[in-house]
Amino acid sequence: MHRLCRNRGRRIRPSDKDLVFRTVFFLLFVVFAVTFALLNIRTDWRNPSVAYLLFSAAMGGKVCTVTIWLLYRRFPDKLNEMRHRQKLARMVLENQWYEQSDTKQSEGFFKDLPASSKSKIARFPRMYYRMENGLLHITVEITLGKFQEPLLHLENKLESGLYCELVSRELLDGFVEYTLLYDMIANRIPISEVRVEHGKMRLMQNTYWEFDSLPHMLIAGGTGGGKTYFILTLIRALLQRNAVLYILDPKNADLADLSAVLPNVYSGKEEIVQCITDFCSAMHERSADMKHMENYKTGENYAYLGLFPQFLVFDEYVAFMEMLTNKEREDVLNKLRQIVMLGRQAG
Repeated sequence: MHRLCRNRGRRIRPSDKDLVFRTVFFLLFVVFAVTFALLNIRTDWRNPSVAYLLFSAAMGGKVCTVTIWLLYRRFPDKLNEMRHRQKLARMVLENQWYEQSDTKQSEGFFKDLPASSKSKIARFPRMYYRMENGLLHITVEITLGKFQEPLLHLENKLESGLYCELVSRELLDGFVEYTLLYDMIANRIPISEVRVEHGKMRLMQNTYWEFDSLPHMLIAGGTGGGKTYFILTLIRALLQRNAVLYILDPKNADLADLSAVLPNVYSGKEEIVQCITDFCSAMHERSADMKHMENYKTGENYAYLGLFPQFLVFDEYVAFMEMLTNKEREDVLNKLRQIVMLGRQAG
């Protein structure tokens, strides 16, 4: 009920299609008028000095320029919010995702001329925009009408049009809420700020990997895209919180070099298979031991019992599976399925 009653944000209206221009023009007009008026308080308007009036106008223009610069520097989020709302209004209008009223016929002054017609927007979809903690929340009403399908699948348009990354898409009672990560470059953080606290790891300003509730992570990307450096960043942050790591690097490359400073680093085919087997067995043993602990409660995970998390870090997983025979591959997959299924509660 709280989710339904909370503030959804500013509603997008047809007039928002020119929101940036209208807002900036009105603000600059007020700034120019106030500046011009203050500079001409003592001006004798019965015999004004043209040169001084031109000077006042020039000063008003300069103040407007400074105002624009200050707005851009000090309030970038506000400007981007107006720009986003303008884009959303134009998206609805250009795709004609609204209902029009019946064509209204009107006769001109000359009765023999054809009557003119003008359509009006009878119903504009209820769409709301909210920027909060570096995330954009765009909520759209679902009315079971003819525009339901496009409004239910806006993720691609929103990601490319607003230059954001989709975080979640959630169906509420009569609404669908899109949550997007805003300004990805500005939200980046240095490696030193990637920290683990209370079962979650901070990856960006407002983005966390909550491994206590979602322990499985797949890292994908092109060659040279930074996957290995990202894995090394995760390893560094986890080690600072006393996590136990088992690192598998079948190509014997960057992660394998960690064997000089860390235990449980494997690169050979046989030892990787054995590590997966041992990891799976240890997980089952830990799950059984947890049930006999004094503070054990049904539904609680490892952290409640004061245990440290354990991670299996597997680089080049697909390439490794190609190195195995069919029997070996099935055995490894069976162990990994168990780890995925039971790993969350055991940590």
